[in-house]
Amino acid sequence: MNDSTTAKDVFKHVPVEKPSFGIGDLKKAIPPHCFKRSLTTSFYYLFRDLGLIYSFYYIATNYITLLPQPYSYVAWPLYWIAQGSILMGLWNIVHDCGHHCFSDYQWLDDTIGFICHSLLLTPYFSFKYSHRTHHANTSSLEKDEVWVPKSKHDTWFYEVLSNPVGNLIMLSFRLLFGFPLYFMFNLHGRIYKGFPSHFNPLGPIFNDRERAQIWLSDAGVLTVLYALYRIGAKEGLKWVFYIYGYPLMAMSAFFIMFTYLHHTHPSIAHYDSSEWDWLRGALSTVDRDYGILNNLFHDVTSAHVVHHLFSSIPHYHTVEATQYIKPILGDYYNYDYTPILKAIWRDTKECLYIEEDHEKKGVYWFRK
Repeated sequence: MNDSTTAKDVFKHVPVEKPSFGIGDLKKAIPPHCFKRSLTTSFYYLFRDLGLIYSFYYIATNYITLLPQPYSYVAWPLYWIAQGSILMGLWNIVHDCGHHCFSDYQWLDDTIGFICHSLLLTPYFSFKYSHRTHHANTSSLEKDEVWVPKSKHDTWFYEVLSNPVGNLIMLSFRLLFGFPLYFMFNLHGRIYKGFPSHFNPLGPIFNDRERAQIWLSDAGVLTVLYALYRIGAKEGLKWVFYIYGYPLMAMSAFFIMFTYLHHTHPSIAHYDSSEWDWLRGALSTVDRDYGILNNLFHDVTSAHVVHHLFSSIPHYHTVEATQYIKPILGDYYNYDYTPILKAIWRDTKECLYIEEDHEKKGVYWFRK
């Protein structure tokens, strides 16, 4: 996507001066059709993912369960990863519902979003509202909602873990537990007073107008958990984990991996309240290449910058829209071609905490 990127550019800081262009200039460069929602196209991708999920489920329950050892030791992990990647794609389609870019009908977006996210143990309305705050305050140290970096004096434990073994521990913990801990305890999120859980309708993340829908989100997740309990009572706990639980864990790891890599990079800045503005905050994100997973994840991975600038663009237009704004963005556009496994290892090591720029107050960079 960015052929001019070379190895020496990866760690180069993006510009932090206020850009000469505005959001209006970027919008004018994007063809109007990129902003149009297509109900037919949206349903195509939804049913495509649901069909793939069912196909993998059918293969697992009718064929993998019959495989003798040691073949089953290989087949099951392949199923978990493959099914998890499709579940992640479905999750991203529902993420579009939260941005009201699945269809022209808010009620339809919320209905599909609520059902599908509940099936993936994600509180739909809770995430919809906290994610809206994230988009409104990206890279703000005081108000951003997720992947808020810590200052050096808040990260004493990183000095203990700042080595290959510690890097592996941090990375493994994030991938295995980051998804449920974010929704339950706001791990890696904004610091609030009180109990900032996505499952707490009375918590500080939400305002009074939103609380009823947070109760509904909780009810949706609890209903699915009860259904899993009933299935487990009939089929056994092993069946639930092998068919549903481990693929969901793979999906959770994918979610943490790409959201972390969207907002964590040695070249991007964060801002305090004295320097932050919406446009520079939105530009402090990174597009990356996940290979075939770009398609499976509906390009949320490779076209995240434009998504932060125009969250109303449906996922099937984001790559095209990116090509139109790149010439205007110039050095403000950040794309890293580094292979993903290498990138997440490197950025976990290089981006331990933030320090203020020595020359420009209010601007902060990652350090190790």
